[in-house]
Amino acid sequence: MFPGFPPEALKFLRALKRNNNRDWFQQHKETFDSKVMAPMLALVNEVNEGLFKFAPEHAAVPKKAVYRIYRDTRFSNDKTPYKTHIAAIFPRKGLQKHASAGFYFQISPENVGIAAGAYLPGPDELLATRNWLTANHKAFQATCKKAEKVFGTLGGTTLVRSPKNFDPAHPAADLVRHKQWFFWKELDADLANSPKLLTEIVKHFQAAAPVLEMLNQPLQHKKEKH
Repeated sequence: MFPGFPPEALKFLRALKRNNNRDWFQQHKETFDSKVMAPMLALVNEVNEGLFKFAPEHAAVPKKAVYRIYRDTRFSNDKTPYKTHIAAIFPRKGLQKHASAGFYFQISPENVGIAAGAYLPGPDELLATRNWLTANHKAFQATCKKAEKVFGTLGGTTLVRSPKNFDPAHPAADLVRHKQWFFWKELDADLANSPKLLTEIVKHFQAAAPVLEMLNQPLQHKKEKH
């Protein structure tokens, strides 16, 4: 079982925050590879073992699941070249990586972040999800309530008014106004150094799995029609 990240992992990320430049990173790349990336790949492999039991379609190849440490600075005013956290994503097989509902976690010096849901749905995914929620809001809300016992309230940015062609008086109007539907939980950063890290990630993923299955249902159906 994954023992937790070594103390050097958070120490490296804290130092990277203070020295976010290529020269420093290249001088300490061996530490990144052995104390941050190698344990992260091992952790993703262990998380996959949990996913196989309750959401096998979300298990991911570790090297594809883990995000690169290099930032895309092309459209950002912040030109620092490196992220100061390490993260992994577990999308549903056969659906678009960020537009569908998936699992995510990140390790940073500030916290351990765990997320599950639809974070960046495009126009087609939004319409399909909103139509599905209009017809299935009672079942969805009941499923969310169970997940919220572990994760907290379902979040995501929302519109001020109901989108075009959706009834603002409909019982699902609050859900339909969402532009995202996801859970987000922040846990103490020290958890990263503990064997309990794996347990917490899998516990949160399992709690949210039925919600993700519902969010992906209209997208999966849409794909099958094509």
